[in-house]
Amino acid sequence: MDLTPFLLCAGLWACTTVAADRAAAPRDGVELSGEWRQGGVVFGTAAPGSTASFNGRALRVSPDGRFVIGLDRDQPPRALLVVARPGVATFRREFEVAAREYDIQRLDGLPPAQVNPPPAAQARIARDYRQVRAARARDTAREDFARGFVWPIVGRISGVFGSQRILNGQPRQPHYGVDVAVPVGTPVRAPASGVVSLAVPDMYYTGGTLMIDHGHGLTSTLMHLDKVLTKEGDEVKQGQVVAESGMTGRATGPHLDWRVSWFDARVDAQLLAGPMPAQ
Repeated sequence: MDLTPFLLCAGLWACTTVAADRAAAPRDGVELSGEWRQGGVVFGTAAPGSTASFNGRALRVSPDGRFVIGLDRDQPPRALLVVARPGVATFRREFEVAAREYDIQRLDGLPPAQVNPPPAAQARIARDYRQVRAARARDTAREDFARGFVWPIVGRISGVFGSQRILNGQPRQPHYGVDVAVPVGTPVRAPASGVVSLAVPDMYYTGGTLMIDHGHGLTSTLMHLDKVLTKEGDEVKQGQVVAESGMTGRATGPHLDWRVSWFDARVDAQLLAGPMPAQ
């Protein structure tokens, strides 16, 4: 498969984002690119040797000064970034995080079995959650994120970040990914280089599940896979085929669900990959 459309898309998007959203002048010693809105990811560079914190949380800063901030789906409207370096004035700025409106659907009159999983599945769900949470908690020095992201698959977008259903009056967990409708068995590629942090052939909700650590807490999750073609600890390159799409787990049709998280913050993969390439 020709990856040129993927790579061009990622490169152009990255250039546009940096040019439009740079939030600090070079004289401050801090440069930022990204979107200060719910679900956004902000990439920063500071002088080597700097320390940084976001809303009081210490950030990993690489030797060359790179750091990452993820803004959760429900991020509060104010965000405080502090960057310090001995002997230099501290950069301290509060940013306004733009709120987003999400698609909320209400469905009533459903059979109880379609709303809540059976008691027998609770132990399995809890085990799955522990594995995923451990993978999301990784804070490695990798800087694969710095080379940008591409779409892991090309197709019709059938579900978007942040949407939520209320079933029989009970709010369900929001949808934290982007769904791409494709036939079962379609090759799934790594959206960015990294190391496989989780590879499970069958989880209760997400079926075949693959997680890739891109560094500094930024992780991709690829879900509902028919086949997982890598294992934990494998190094993968951007564009490498790592799985085949499916409709495993609680999927109602064949598709890929791609999610990105920054530790426990759920961010919008579409903001990283840019527009879907033409098929």
